[in-house]
Amino acid sequence: MGVIIFLFAYLGNWLDENHPSTKVYYVKVLVMVGVFLALYNVFRQVNEINKKQ
Repeated sequence: MGVIIFLFAYLGNWLDENHPSTKVYYVKVLVMVGVFLALYNVFRQVNEINKKQ
């Protein structure tokens, strides 16, 4: 979970440094996407574990 969020934050930071924009903050957007994907992955794994029991 932490790795996914870190990678999205790193990518957002890289985009902010190399493609500055006054309207879009890539770090904030990509961190939120990373958090959503990480939580989705956790919920999916928990549901899969519960189905096996």
